[in-house]
Amino acid sequence: MQHITIAIDGFSSTGKSTLAKQLAKELGYVYVDTGAMYRAVTLYALQNNFIGDNYFKVEDFVLELDNINLSFKFNDSLGFSEMYLNGVNVEKEIRTLEVSSFVSKVSAIPEVRYQLVKQQQKMGEGKGIVMDGRDIGTVVFPQAELKLFMTASPEIRAKRRYSELIKRGDKVRFEEVLKNVQERDYIDSHREDSPLFKAEDAIEIDNSNLTLEAQFESIMNLVRMTMEGQE
Repeated sequence: MQHITIAIDGFSSTGKSTLAKQLAKELGYVYVDTGAMYRAVTLYALQNNFIGDNYFKVEDFVLELDNINLSFKFNDSLGFSEMYLNGVNVEKEIRTLEVSSFVSKVSAIPEVRYQLVKQQQKMGEGKGIVMDGRDIGTVVFPQAELKLFMTASPEIRAKRRYSELIKRGDKVRFEEVLKNVQERDYIDSHREDSPLFKAEDAIEIDNSNLTLEAQFESIMNLVRMTMEGQE
């Protein structure tokens, strides 16, 4: 069957990455976690004191962008690629609540988005790719053959994120996780450059009450129909 580009957009903690990994594995496609890329850039900003609770040295940070090298390396034991920042595996570090608290602010910087979008478009030149993020179907791959837009209620998404963090051993309160989800929703949807919104030709998937199995089966049917339509 013809290879296609699958673009998955949506709000935080809607399971975009989990779904994308499932699809890529099933189809033998390349999976690119763009959220991990923005998280890695945010981690760099935190590590180098460009951003904090009461400050963001935007101009200084933008000058540093050329010194940030991002790459994915496949982990055979895990079955998916992990994020590397300047040659260091940062897969665990980028998933903390601290990084989550700043990533929307960092990703709202036009220069940051410009740099990462260029990299993402290059990764998808040959199709046969599944990419998830906030602006994949609207900016990165507006011509993608299949576009999905994931959503769920803030409370359900916060519960999912809270469970993940607790399972990892992080000490967090549900209230602060919910606040983070709501704040990220607002920033992502209201930023001037590439705001989060559903592309006109995207299929909305509200998975508030869907099991992972039911969601995957439903979306695989969409993938098959899209592939058949390309032949």
